[in-house]
Amino acid sequence: MKKEKTEKTENKENKKHSKRKIVGIVLLSLFLLAIVGWGAFSIAMYEENFNQRFESYEPLSFRVEDFEGLSRTKYEFPSDKGQKLAGYWYSAGENQRGIIVIAHGFGGGGHNSYMDVANYFAQHGYYVFAYDATGNDESEGEGVGGVPQGQIDLNYAISFVEESGNFPKLPIGLFGHSWGGYSVCSVLTFHPEVRAVIECSGCNASADLFEGGGKSQAGDLIYTMMPFINLHEWLHYGKYATNTALDGFEASDAAVMVIHSEDDSVVSIEYGLDKYYEKYKDDPRFVFKRLKDKGHNYIINDMTYIDSFNVEFDKWLQTLHYDYKAEENKERFKKDKADYIHAHLDRTKWANRLNEEMFREFLAFYDKNLG
Repeated sequence: MKKEKTEKTENKENKKHSKRKIVGIVLLSLFLLAIVGWGAFSIAMYEENFNQRFESYEPLSFRVEDFEGLSRTKYEFPSDKGQKLAGYWYSAGENQRGIIVIAHGFGGGGHNSYMDVANYFAQHGYYVFAYDATGNDESEGEGVGGVPQGQIDLNYAISFVEESGNFPKLPIGLFGHSWGGYSVCSVLTFHPEVRAVIECSGCNASADLFEGGGKSQAGDLIYTMMPFINLHEWLHYGKYATNTALDGFEASDAAVMVIHSEDDSVVSIEYGLDKYYEKYKDDPRFVFKRLKDKGHNYIINDMTYIDSFNVEFDKWLQTLHYDYKAEENKERFKKDKADYIHAHLDRTKWANRLNEEMFREFLAFYDKNLG
């Protein structure tokens, strides 16, 4: 009888143990599914934001004829997967004293919106090589792919300038804004021969663009997404995904100027200038310009004409007799907006919107370090 009770007790315990084991397996499975699901969602958000194709907005695009005396020659060169990138050689004189390679920002198409920058340096003693990154304007690629692609394309662009035989052997400087700012610093790991870099509104690591942009929408929840984003970039880009601006600074003796505005809501200053300043504030090869109220997209511009044009544009919006924000009016508004810009944009003022005082400092920086 005692033995029978013992067996019954053991059976009950075994059943309880089995139930606990099953519950544990179910809970672990649900936990793993939640992690996988959250990871998939995180990567989907990354792809949605970064793996797109971008074209310049034609009504606001620059034309070579907007700049007196500027000439341009188009080239094609391959990047990492054999995709052909469109490169452009700008000049406005002979016997220039260096070559400035421009890396453009993210989301507005290729290098076109930096043609005024190319013109300025070309008019002041430098050849300029600019290009459209993968998935932008005249370059191949169904989409950008991801943030590290900017560093890769710049790596190949510099090598093309140095090795193709199409260009004079002159010291090279880099200029980059936003995505391009991250690229011109991190690429120094692969091109320590570069003499001088000007970085505007950039960041240290590729994943910073996702983290910084997502923080304003998701708050601290963004940090739970970052391990998946870092893994995703590493699987696709390897060494480029883990290579940072700080790595580039360590690998190079290049002179570096960093410009960032405290109110930048696209790439927070904590991801760029603040991080570099903490380490290099006493290093004479670094120059830091911490600005106020300059934002992100127009940090290098004199806003006088841009602001006046926007005021008139807002007045025009009020005259429309339809809801331009409604989905059914999307195409109508797109055409009307383009027509308005074509009719009212002063192309001379638009092409001369750079902050002259700031660019004189840029020029002096290049002259000192490339001459």
